[in-house]
Amino acid sequence: MNRRSFLALTAGVSLATELPAISGELDASIPIIDTHIHLFDTNRSQGVPWPEKSDKILYKPALPERYRSIAGRLGIKGAIAVEASSWLEDNRWVLDIAARDKIIVGVIGNLEPGKPDFGKQLERFQAYPLFRGIRYGNLWGHDIGARLENAGFISDLKSLAGAGMVLDTANPNPALLSAIVKLTDKVPDLKVVIDHLPQMAIPEDKTVYKSCQADLQEIGQRPKVYVKISEVLRRENGQIPTLLDFYRARLDNIYGIFGENRLLYGSDWPNSDQWLPFEDGLKLVQSYFKGKGHTVAEKYFWKNSVTVYGWEKREDGQPEKPYKN
Repeated sequence: MNRRSFLALTAGVSLATELPAISGELDASIPIIDTHIHLFDTNRSQGVPWPEKSDKILYKPALPERYRSIAGRLGIKGAIAVEASSWLEDNRWVLDIAARDKIIVGVIGNLEPGKPDFGKQLERFQAYPLFRGIRYGNLWGHDIGARLENAGFISDLKSLAGAGMVLDTANPNPALLSAIVKLTDKVPDLKVVIDHLPQMAIPEDKTVYKSCQADLQEIGQRPKVYVKISEVLRRENGQIPTLLDFYRARLDNIYGIFGENRLLYGSDWPNSDQWLPFEDGLKLVQSYFKGKGHTVAEKYFWKNSVTVYGWEKREDGQPEKPYKN
């Protein structure tokens, strides 16, 4: 896809009312593992670092029972909880909460590679069966690009890779994509997941745009880098389009680069409540991936998540493995 068509999708189509809307019901025939939800409890005495108390949509408990009440009726069988706190002990809190509800099949924690006690912390949390890796990127003041020449940072990520753990990267932008190229040069065995790539703002500057696309193409050649098709919805002129064709070109671009074996479903619940009801976001990506056939849809909705996170079945209804990708 060229720059003109890509930017048209972000700046010029508005609500595209002449395009066909998504039709049909949600399809529960394919089990779903949601690789991106957040758990927190705003009722805790110490509070939470996110979301803010002023956030009238998000500032309420987001716990497994609430998620299960939504996910169960939509065919979602399991989820990976991604840490939404910068507090070290909240890793343990999320792991303890996840252990008590079998809908949670994995946890991505928050640790800081390059810190003197990283190895000890990794060893501590790796002892929890649900611990699958860490998230690090444009979050809590972190910057992968600024740490690439730090020998301790690279050594710690090599330790993460050696432990079979995953690095989720937060909030992509051109600088983060460039950093991922350089990071995977230094640590080629590390499994990296780019979260929320559909939400990344497309650079207006032609030079930056070309560099960004070149980095994406390079990342696309690296088999251990995966992408979450999450945070797909966008606001346009104060409204949120619900037409698949509004989003199709961007999804096609990502699919064309990464293919059917390296894309993952993530709802970003409860952050998704800022957009549209949960089922609307699911219906959008379900329509897109069902259009590519049952085999591709299965990979996107659950099979690829096994390859990335190595989660284990915890309750009836969750899909069986092993399988052939």
